[in-house]
Amino acid sequence: MLHDILLILLGLIIGAVIGFLIARVVTKKYLKKNPPINEKMIEIMMSSMGRKPSQKQVKQVMNQMNKYM
Repeated sequence: MLHDILLILLGLIIGAVIGFLIARVVTKKYLKKNPPINEKMIEIMMSSMGRKPSQKQVKQVMNQMNKYM
C-alpha cells in the first residue's frame, strides 16, 4: 500500500520535471523564432518619446534585450 503511494508520487514528480523541461525548451524555441519585440517596434517607441534613434542605438537596445532572453 505505502509502496504504491510512493511510486505514484515519484511518477508525478518525475512527470512534472520532464514536463517543465519540455515546456521550457518549446517556449525558448518559440520566442527565438517569434521575438516579442523587433527593431521597428523599438524605433517607433523611441520616436514616440520624442527622439529620432540612430541605427546604432536601436542595435544596442536589441542586444540588451536579447542578452536577457
